Order: sequence, then structure tokens, then C-alpha cells
Amino acid sequence: MVDQLKTFYTEKIVPKLMEQFQYSNIHQAPKVVKVTVNRGLGEASQNAKALESSLSELAMITGQKPVVTRAKRAIAGFKIRQGMPVGVMVTLRSGRMYAFLNRLINLALPRIRDFRGVSPKSFDGRGNYTLGLREQLIFPEIDYDSIDQIRGMDISIVTTANTDEEGRALLKEMGMPFRDN
Repeated sequence: MVDQLKTFYTEKIVPKLMEQFQYSNIHQAPKVVKVTVNRGLGEASQNAKALESSLSELAMITGQKPVVTRAKRAIAGFKIRQGMPVGVMVTLRSGRMYAFLNRLINLALPRIRDFRGVSPKSFDGRGNYTLGLREQLIFPEIDYDSIDQIRGMDISIVTTANTDEEGRALLKEMGMPFRDN
């Protein structure tokens, strides 16, 4: 099954971006390269159950098995030794990436309470966008009764755009609901 967002990108978004930024070649139009979903777990060093539940939740949300990130060095103030698990992350590309973005934009973000749009200021200067979510319950795959604690996550969308303006135009055309500031 070809994903809706990918076909929408190639048929509708690329011609609009080429016209807007006067590109001479379709390969100059910015595209999404990868999406990384990251969750830091401060309590994972003491609580192994938190790590297990986060792994299963991210696997359900993204459709891909997460990787456990480990501490690079010991930090006594946080009671962390080198090699201890401190988080989980998933890198999505191609088909799974478009499927995840489609669900994020059309299903998950509108389910946030008092949602007025995402901040248009979270670009990094090179066209990449990072978004922080406070709870995992906005994804329809997560059952409210099965979670032990509400945890947030960071979602980074990496594009080939050269400027923030190009990246914002790409994500806006894909349907990302930016707030008017």
C-alpha cells in the first residue's frame, strides 16, 4: 500500500514548493528525510519497569522497535553510572516515517486539550523541526488503562530544506497545524 502522505507530497506539495521558491529542478524541493522519536527516562536507572513500558509504548506508536540509549559518562548528582539506560529512541525513514507523520498530524495533534497549533519557532535554522509532547495518550494506539505513568516525548523532523522558511512551507503544506504568532 502506497502511503497517502507520500503520494500527496509528490503530486501536490512538490509543484507548490517549486512555484513558491522558483526551483528549476524537482530535486531541489525540500523533503522529509527522517523522523526521530526520543523519550528521556530519568527514573529508568532505578525502575526497570519504566524502561519496559516505554519500549512497548514507543513500539506501538511508531511501529518499529526502539533502541535503548545509555549514559555516556557517570553523573553522581543524578545517580547515573556509565552505561545505565537513560532513554529510548526510534528513527523512522521512508514508509513508516510518512505513516507516522500522517497519524501525528491528522490524529494525534488535534486530540491535545486546548490545542491551538504547534509553535512555528521550533526550527533549528536549517529547516529541521522539533516538537515536544507532554503525554503519550494523544496517540490512538495507546490504551488509557494499560499505561502506568504519563510520559512525554520529543519528535524531531529532519528535512533537506536549507532555511527555516523552506522547512516551514514544506511542513505547512503537509498539514502541520502551526499557530499564528
